[in-house]
Amino acid sequence: MPRVIVHRATYDPAVVREKIFAILDGLGARQRIGSSTRVLIKPNLLAPAKPERAMLTHPAVIRATAEYALERGATVQISDSPALGSLQKVVQESGIQQALQGLDVHFMPFNASLAVPVGEPFNRLEIAADAVNAEVLINLPKLKTHSQMLLTLGVKNLFGCIVGFRKPEWHLRAGVDRKRFAQLLVEIYRCLQPPLNILDGILAMEGDGPGLSGTPRELGVLIGSDDALALDTAVCKMLGLNPERLLTLLVAREMDLGGAATEMQGEIPEVRDFKLPEITPLVFGPRPLHGVLRRHLVQRPVCEAPRCKICGECVKYCPVKAISRQRQGVAFDYDQCIRCYCCVEVCPHGALRAEEPRLGRWLRKLMQHQPAAV
Repeated sequence: MPRVIVHRATYDPAVVREKIFAILDGLGARQRIGSSTRVLIKPNLLAPAKPERAMLTHPAVIRATAEYALERGATVQISDSPALGSLQKVVQESGIQQALQGLDVHFMPFNASLAVPVGEPFNRLEIAADAVNAEVLINLPKLKTHSQMLLTLGVKNLFGCIVGFRKPEWHLRAGVDRKRFAQLLVEIYRCLQPPLNILDGILAMEGDGPGLSGTPRELGVLIGSDDALALDTAVCKMLGLNPERLLTLLVAREMDLGGAATEMQGEIPEVRDFKLPEITPLVFGPRPLHGVLRRHLVQRPVCEAPRCKICGECVKYCPVKAISRQRQGVAFDYDQCIRCYCCVEVCPHGALRAEEPRLGRWLRKLMQHQPAAV
């Protein structure tokens, strides 16, 4: 039976250490981690950002987790494959390197990949070799919204184990099919199945996450589980959200994963006003009109010109090359855009966001309320 452990917490180092140690003990980490155990810690290190932006796993959470493993004699590696900037830049600008100063840990970006067979429809996945080969993988996701997948939680955090530009390649392969992309995320989870997962929800992100366009929101909670699917389900319960609205959980259920009864320790708070991004259909209406509707009326990334520095990071990362630099900012080719919102994730200035045109919103709602044909 999956276990979920909930603790209220702040980022005070002593408080975080006490709560992280309690969660890991409760998840049986003492039986898994011993002398010379190779522990890999996988935080959310999306891009360079300060802790107060709520974009990355907080330095205090990473430090306490590393201390737990080190005190049991383990070797500790901290790895991710950031979407923007090098791992070294991310840990420096986020304060993580400074927070872990004096600890015998190794910061190493994911580089080499291993081909892992997964069957249809993907056949095989190229996953970071260090993640596949770790004796104990500790997954440290951040509680954030996500403009494409609604929330970034335990399962979605493992997408960082896809190395470098293979991530936008997978967005390209999934295209506009969000459910297919969710299936990819679940397959990555099934390959890795980290036995220790701790979600940093002390300072979460709501609104237009997961990048700098999101809004920090203090929730004051750490949630641990030995099953990332159970963890994500618990977060949905906390937010008053039907778990099947999270496509990774819907797909997992269809694949006969998760869904088991859960042993809960601690009281999960009720957060009923958490601001989620609006996830709208990428196609609607009569099939012959899908192309026109997608180009002009469905939700899409937009640029707030005053905030755009025309740095070109979104241009470089776009998997379908649908973005170009203009004098006043960047422009989108919505014929090509697959609405993966990678650009929103990597924008270092928070200048991009997802928006549904007003006419498209009106037309979609009108079609939804049309009486069925007799």
